Amino acid sequence: MNKRRQVLLGLGSLALTPSLSAQPKGTPIRVGATLALTGPLAATTLVHKVVAEIMVEQLNRKNGILGRPVEWILLDDQSKPEVTRTLYERLITVDKVDLILGPYGTGAILAAMPVAQRYGKLFIQGTFGLPHLASYDMQFPASPIGPAPNKTAPPKLLDLLAASRTPPRTIAVVTSKFPSAQFISSGMRDIAPTRGLKVPLFLEWEFGTRDYGPIASRIKEANADMLWVGSLGLESNQLLAALKAIDYTPPRHFHLFAAPGPLALAPEGQNALGYTFFEEHPPFTSRPGVQEILPLWRERAKAAGIQYPFFDFQAAVMGAMWQMLEQAAAATKSIDDKRMAAWLKANEVDTMMGRLRFDGPNNHGPDLSGVRQVIERRWLTMWPSEIAAPGVKVNLP
Repeated sequence: MNKRRQVLLGLGSLALTPSLSAQPKGTPIRVGATLALTGPLAATTLVHKVVAEIMVEQLNRKNGILGRPVEWILLDDQSKPEVTRTLYERLITVDKVDLILGPYGTGAILAAMPVAQRYGKLFIQGTFGLPHLASYDMQFPASPIGPAPNKTAPPKLLDLLAASRTPPRTIAVVTSKFPSAQFISSGMRDIAPTRGLKVPLFLEWEFGTRDYGPIASRIKEANADMLWVGSLGLESNQLLAALKAIDYTPPRHFHLFAAPGPLALAPEGQNALGYTFFEEHPPFTSRPGVQEILPLWRERAKAAGIQYPFFDFQAAVMGAMWQMLEQAAAATKSIDDKRMAAWLKANEVDTMMGRLRFDGPNNHGPDLSGVRQVIERRWLTMWPSEIAAPGVKVNLP
């Protein structure tokens, strides 16, 4: 993409503005970010890109930020942390953006965060799975992952499994070495024995692996009652295809950060369990901004070739990032990074991802994650009960 294309990407169609008098005016506020538009994470980040475009368009159809129009400068980090680091340097020093938002994925965020810190920039991010490493005091998570997801996420799945007709006695844990997946999966390996489950297999693979045949063979050999997959993007689909090729179907399987649509729509994905913060059903759909974005999401996702039509937590977290940015600017009446960061630290924010607060370790609030399941090609939250999809029961053998 040339530089002009990068600047305008995500701006949206201003022809939809209701009236000239309502248009934001003045020098645009330029918000810079990277996403993995190519590489192993592209299938998931396409969701983030589409949502960000809608959010910017909605801002510009109203009053922008502080009455000024918003331009989103998006660069492709190619799913590579080393590229991400260089591009955030460029956004701040060459493109001279006013504000930045974090990229997708723990590796990229871990690379970009020190750049934000060096230049004193507010850093709102939504997909960082190593909260204990987020020591920069001006970073804020849009996902309520909690300060220790390796300790708080696995028990939620184990609680759900314990309530099933035949609780598992063994669990195989396999994971990508992608930092967040590896971190949380190691937590499951350590916690499962304390809940009476044996772990006959703990296996890691390099992020970006394409040949899952040897991994599938080890899983089949372990033949555990439950399979935990610490996956990113299309890794779960590739692993399940490799298992199918050797005529093995895991009795139950859980997937950490799989691309939502490809797994839900694959035949092998039926009844798959997964990690979530938001799915398109009550009580989530009553959150701020959700009803307004749903029809736009349907239209834009289809146009972008996204086959899964539902608004899930990958979509909601990008919406929440923009909501946090907008609310901090409105409350402080400025785009000063330090003032906005101080306001976020001191206040709770209502977003698509829930009511977020930042008063815990490294600006994290409590863990509000849940467990979802694919039911008839759609993800639905199953656990905890207070966020479960109305009238739907978990389907486990």
